[in-house]
Amino acid sequence: MKHHRLERNGVIPSDSLWKKAKFGEDTIIGNLDTGVWPESKSFSDDGIGPIPSRWRGSCQRGIDVRFRCNRKLIGAKYFNRGYEAYLGKKLNATFKTVRDLEGHGSHTLSTAGGNFVNGASVFGYGNGTAKGGSPKARVAAYKVCWPPVNGNQCFDADILAAFDAAISDGVDVLSVSLGGEPAEFFEDGIAIGAFHAVKKGISVVLSGGNSGPAPGTVSNLSPWMFTVGASTLDREFTSYVELGNKIRLKGASLAAATLKSKTSYPLISADRAKAANASAVDAILCQPGSLDPTKVKGKILVCLRGINARTDKGKQALLAGAVGMILANDEKSGNEVIADPHLLPATHLNFTDGVTVFAYINSTKKPTAYLTPVKTQLDAKPAPFMASFSSRGPNTVDPAILKPDITAPGVSIIAAFSESVGPTEDESDTRRIPFTSQSGTSMSCPHVSGIVSLLKSLHPEWSPAAIRSAIMTTARTRDNTVNPMLDSDGNKATPFSYGAGHMRPNRAMDPGLIYDLTIDDYLNYLCARGYNQTTIQLFSNKPYVCPKSYNIADLNYPSITVPELNGTTIITRKVKNVGTPGTYKAHVRSPVGVTVTVHPSTLKFTKIGEEKKFEVRLKPSRKKVDAEGGVGYVFGVLRWCDGYHYVRSPLVVKRK
Repeated sequence: MKHHRLERNGVIPSDSLWKKAKFGEDTIIGNLDTGVWPESKSFSDDGIGPIPSRWRGSCQRGIDVRFRCNRKLIGAKYFNRGYEAYLGKKLNATFKTVRDLEGHGSHTLSTAGGNFVNGASVFGYGNGTAKGGSPKARVAAYKVCWPPVNGNQCFDADILAAFDAAISDGVDVLSVSLGGEPAEFFEDGIAIGAFHAVKKGISVVLSGGNSGPAPGTVSNLSPWMFTVGASTLDREFTSYVELGNKIRLKGASLAAATLKSKTSYPLISADRAKAANASAVDAILCQPGSLDPTKVKGKILVCLRGINARTDKGKQALLAGAVGMILANDEKSGNEVIADPHLLPATHLNFTDGVTVFAYINSTKKPTAYLTPVKTQLDAKPAPFMASFSSRGPNTVDPAILKPDITAPGVSIIAAFSESVGPTEDESDTRRIPFTSQSGTSMSCPHVSGIVSLLKSLHPEWSPAAIRSAIMTTARTRDNTVNPMLDSDGNKATPFSYGAGHMRPNRAMDPGLIYDLTIDDYLNYLCARGYNQTTIQLFSNKPYVCPKSYNIADLNYPSITVPELNGTTIITRKVKNVGTPGTYKAHVRSPVGVTVTVHPSTLKFTKIGEEKKFEVRLKPSRKKVDAEGGVGYVFGVLRWCDGYHYVRSPLVVKRK
């Protein structure tokens, strides 16, 4: 039985978009996750009209008589039979509830469709009005994940049952912050469930995974899925490290506690505070049981990122008697720092600044430091850049399909939370707060889901593929310094990090042209991958006759990927006009070492709904190629422009 895991670890629609879409009130967002905290103000039905008559769902309370749905939270169901079968025994009553007991489900669902909540903050930081991407949308929770057993949390049997229920209930958008190891589509329950949802016109948005920055780690890889990476915001929660040598380093934190004295404290590297029976490696990572309290007490402890959770390192520091913690990135994590609600005064430094701290400790016999109280800072630059944890392409199941498709904010995101657990999700954390900050592609996925809901409300006739195309082809690949987006290590990011780019909702409502796809297109694609009638029946309820010939490369995807360019390759695409009549001209920035031509290079549209085909011809040039991103690929862009619309597709090519 296959299992899946939760994906945890400046995209604001304009008022005009929200108003045109009526804040998404015509749409219904379903969330496959760990349930919901129904008492959260994010799920209040204040200002919400009657439940749509087309809704066929229900509110399953289970053992929780206090659980209530309303005109906002219109549905709730739990699915546990797959989990029960894995355990091999009957589940007790605590598993018969949709209530969110660990926070992830409430956070993701409120990010997608939470109502307006004034005065939301985390311990007073980031104070403002919380709202989901589609704040008036109706929402429904489908609980499919349970406490982990042997690392397993969410099982295909439960996920597929939830997909069936959501489809039957009548949702418009499914937000799925789940993922597993990449697998062929007929072996992937999420891929199968998503196909059946898309077949009913439901957009399915999914997390790309938190296994970055290594290449080939992205999950949720099928072409009917809308797969999301994670990048940063231009908002920071800062706490500075002031070293005894007067060097000041900016870190990230959401710790509620502050140091009692404004004077400096003794500073110690965790590897110098190891317990007698612990290794230096375990100690520097601040693993449980690795620290000697006699060496740590009363000091600020420096821990290295990796292995155990960031907040768990703070817990271990606190248990050992530290007054504060500095969390330093390893080289892999680069510049990405995350504001966490630590149990003690703490701040998170990037790799370069962490090296500075360790160098200072090694330079003096009595190192000292001070941690400043947390402050909220806006307009951070550069932003966005890619989170190091965000999983990267290429697609390991089908390299001809670029994944992820898009990136969205996924670092230090404030949203609703369960009040049955503390913000660090540790049993020792007795704090209870209605909003918290979390990071991961789990957090970026519902950002996109909310915007999909708005676009669905604006353009109810658009297919899931059309909505995805509108978001992808209007995305941006430059940051707020007007330079190319960066990876967390400071190097230029590529489409294997961000897909088509960082989404721009306001542009997506009027994309000009779209790349559309039908269910038959997807079935033809499966035929071209060698699927037989038995495997195709997992996706189609009736026998499907495969075409005599079909080229996978011609699937009408908004991105163009050629994983093996050996001689001239011709890619066919078709665009549909969804804007005003106009003439579009092709503009190409060719990948290095590749010659790209487009035929025809001009497309004239006289009416809405008109479609035009074109060919993209790629061939290796004689120019020597230095591959980008460490995986042998080079990258370019195709743009169709009419003077107002810019319809952008990434070109991803690997020369043989």
